[in-house]
Amino acid sequence: MSYVKALKCRECGRQYPVEALHVCEFCFGPLEVEYDYMAMAKGLRRETIERGPLTLWRYKDLLPIEGEEVVDMGVGFTPLTKADNLAEAVGLRELYVKNDSVNPSFSFKDRSVAVAITKAKEFGFDTVACASTGNLANSVAAHAAKAKLKAYVFIPADLEEGKIIASRIYGPTVVVVEGNYDSINRLCSELADQYPWAFVNVNIRPYYTEGSKTLAFEVVEQLGWQAPDHVVAPIASGAMLVKLKKGFDELVRVGLVSEANTHISGAQAAGCAPVSDAFNRSTYHITPVVPNTIAKSLAIGNPADGYYAVKTMRDSGGYAEAVTDEEVLEGMELLASTEGIFTETAGGVTVAVLKKLVAQGKIGRDERTVVYITGNGLKTMEAVLGRGGPLLTMKPSLSSFEEALGAA
Repeated sequence: MSYVKALKCRECGRQYPVEALHVCEFCFGPLEVEYDYMAMAKGLRRETIERGPLTLWRYKDLLPIEGEEVVDMGVGFTPLTKADNLAEAVGLRELYVKNDSVNPSFSFKDRSVAVAITKAKEFGFDTVACASTGNLANSVAAHAAKAKLKAYVFIPADLEEGKIIASRIYGPTVVVVEGNYDSINRLCSELADQYPWAFVNVNIRPYYTEGSKTLAFEVVEQLGWQAPDHVVAPIASGAMLVKLKKGFDELVRVGLVSEANTHISGAQAAGCAPVSDAFNRSTYHITPVVPNTIAKSLAIGNPADGYYAVKTMRDSGGYAEAVTDEEVLEGMELLASTEGIFTETAGGVTVAVLKKLVAQGKIGRDERTVVYITGNGLKTMEAVLGRGGPLLTMKPSLSSFEEALGAA
């Protein structure tokens, strides 16, 4: 059964029907899914969840889905790896990597898109679309193929080639726009008023963002129904960070855990750090920037949930930091060389910020910490060309090997 009551404005509190809406008509605040938590608390049990499928759909009762039919590509319940080697390298006693790079389209976006495409089908849409920095386009294209829907994905012209290929292969119409993500997002907001399409991060956004809550649900369940002390996650639009907090809070609210006092910290690249900048200037005002970073999946200069991300970090006792592109590459190499996980540039941002926060004493050595890795390194291979371990070139003979080894 569904526990969804309505859509509710985050600012003025006005309620709206459960439709393809995303903005309050009175104050222009963003709309949020509101649930009947009292009924949810009576109906939900840990045992029921544990008997569910090993996907995010084990948490279906905590998601805004009405019917029984879902678009299921096996998304979610990704590994939570105890990262002892990385913990030693950065100076922590207990560290875990939540590795969402192994989802079907190789990023955490599959969580949000699985919910969004399922909801789009419920609403009767036959076409889905999105504005994307790459990973979302991949996921929308893949899920649309599975759901037998038409798809249009709008991407910046300077996107990594791997992400373009990883969208086109599923058969959508890929629209390459000469502009950055922020200009594409504005275009898609206009198109959503003109075309009867489900834009997952525009008119379906209230449902789409709910998928990120499952990152909190899974970590708590995988830790034996205990919330971590601290988590570090990347910031693009800011929605993921906000939904992590909502996910932890909901588990307490419905009685699945007794407490969740998790500090939530955010990671950005220095070339696109409007949220981190606002946090560290002790303001909630987000000053838009023009992105200039190799971490293109985080390159949103005017983040839709920036204000709420700052509030989430501040309210949870977390922090925000930004790192240079060189530190991003070092973060990618550090994760790969310690835990054998090849992450994209966004993951390099997150690992580098984790390292910085520990060095600053903002994450305590004894805090049980989780770092969220949200995308696969095969998507951004250009960034690390020429880096890594020794490369020996030789002829197929013992003497040639010994010569090459000696030279190395």
